[in-house]
Amino acid sequence: MTVFSHEAFVDHEQVVFVSDEAAGLKALIAIHDTTLGPALGGCRMYPYADEEAALHDVLRLSRGMTYKAAASGLDFGGGKAVIIGDPRSQKTPALLQAMGRAVDRLAGRYITAEDVGTTVADFAEIRKATRHVVGLPVELDGTGDPSPTTALGVFHGLAAAARHRWGAESLTGHRVAVQGLGNVGWHLCQLLHEAGASLTVSDVDSSRMAKAVATFAAQAVAPEAIYAVDAEIFAPCAMGAVLNDDTVTQLRCGIVGGAANNQLASEDHGEILRTRGILYLPDFVINAGGMIRVASEWNGYDSDLVDRGVEGIGRTLLAILQSAEADGVPTHAAALRLAEARLTQARIGRAALAA
Repeated sequence: MTVFSHEAFVDHEQVVFVSDEAAGLKALIAIHDTTLGPALGGCRMYPYADEEAALHDVLRLSRGMTYKAAASGLDFGGGKAVIIGDPRSQKTPALLQAMGRAVDRLAGRYITAEDVGTTVADFAEIRKATRHVVGLPVELDGTGDPSPTTALGVFHGLAAAARHRWGAESLTGHRVAVQGLGNVGWHLCQLLHEAGASLTVSDVDSSRMAKAVATFAAQAVAPEAIYAVDAEIFAPCAMGAVLNDDTVTQLRCGIVGGAANNQLASEDHGEILRTRGILYLPDFVINAGGMIRVASEWNGYDSDLVDRGVEGIGRTLLAILQSAEADGVPTHAAALRLAEARLTQARIGRAALAA
């Protein structure tokens, strides 16, 4: 396994390999950049094929969190943790507490939160071993599940993009294909259904699809068929790298925007979408609602501040779309430029204070 020469390493400050044999814990924590503040990012539990796959995921995810915080105006850096294991059969209180101890050893450089395969209840367990955790249950002075806020940010982003692309006043009547019916995907479907959108859904869990059909009058398709659905909007809300060589040519939509992290398998796929006339909404901008919410929890929760931040996702996306069009670059490149500008400004400020 390579680390420093890994294609996704890209200026990471710290990568920690965690093991607790008694608790059955094997995990990685990646801190990408703390220019703006302590690294904030979720802890994912997933049955990775091997350690190399886990390393690749945690490096890509932590880097994305840096840009998410920067583009959202948050004073946090980017980090992520992954636990190698099946959350349905291998998650135990001992494992979660061991993960909390690993986070605590970083002495505040990394603040953890919910992600794929972990729940709010899990973080009550992790909290027993560290205070460097957000997304806690309400009874522990947390704000509970951040998924509805992430979904709301995605909804605001899709509405803004529809106005930009088609001059649409609302999403009523628009056809949206939603990939993934986990917590965020489900809440997004609820918002879209209430707005009058027509839904096509897919998920690896057939029972979730059946429930979406009954609840939202959605059409269900097999997971591999979702890319070719004739819809105006494709919303990826499952795992990353879904926009790849096999899928980008299948898309029959005008807009791609969803809650999944690292949707582009490579930056080349962003350019392919641009040349095909498909408007890609950079994931680390449109899915920032959950981070905005848990960041506020860390600083002392302010619901009005969170609401303004989540509503602002649409305005940020509009600025990025206009910048990309003006300069003839892919939207993800324009979004990275925005985030990097804030990071550069902060680094200059740090250097001036140190001089």
